[in-house]
Amino acid sequence: MNASPLNAWIEGIGFLAPGLPDWPAARAVLRGEQAYAAAPSVLPAPALLPPAERRRASRVVKTALAIGLEAVAHAGADAATLATVFAASGADGHNCHALCEQLASDDRQISPTRFHNSVHNAAAGYWGIATGSMAPCQVLCACDASFGAGLLDALAQVALARTPVLLIAYDSEYPEPLHAKRDTPDCGGVALLLSAARSERALAAIRVSPTADVAAQLADPELEVLRTSIPALRVLPLLKRLASGERGRVCLDYLAPMQLVADVEPC
Repeated sequence: MNASPLNAWIEGIGFLAPGLPDWPAARAVLRGEQAYAAAPSVLPAPALLPPAERRRASRVVKTALAIGLEAVAHAGADAATLATVFAASGADGHNCHALCEQLASDDRQISPTRFHNSVHNAAAGYWGIATGSMAPCQVLCACDASFGAGLLDALAQVALARTPVLLIAYDSEYPEPLHAKRDTPDCGGVALLLSAARSERALAAIRVSPTADVAAQLADPELEVLRTSIPALRVLPLLKRLASGERGRVCLDYLAPMQLVADVEPC
């Protein structure tokens, strides 16, 4: 494949996964400084939301806000000014489950609040409410390839507009019986603040190209389970390379048989 690579600088990282509540915790595990200990995902309360919206915030919304705000704080950026790309393999599984139960009952009058929380762009809407952002926003879904699709979209925007873009990729679980068909075990996600130019806060340069010749995999079996069971965590090989502080190339899952290769050059 001869597509031109897409380039950017990574200025901030946010992360959340089962047993890994934030990027510092994940970085220590990915460096091998601390053993991974599986535990349910801990979702911070979305303090920036007004009280009414805070009460309605779903697990998906809490996940997206937590990782996005962590990346913004890490970079010392202003969330209200940032273009965003939201990427998720599905919407709010718990609200979807509740709506299906309601529609299968004798009373089919669904809650408008529950409905607007069930749609795929709900997290992006809550982000706008929380941060006051009026900047451009994209919301993407590509099933298990959603992280890769979001990364390509964000990098393309950086290349064309030459302005920072915040990528927020996240997923959450579905209750049974939907869980039997879509068995994501828990919430997880990553946020990357990408910039066109190097600044004093830059963590690494990244160059991404399509390929069909390599496969993504982590040597640690527990982390590999995380990578494959939560679609947004297809990012883990990239984060492991960033955590190591060493330059190198990693493979990221995309739309089979296409994969993405990312060349990383830490600052």
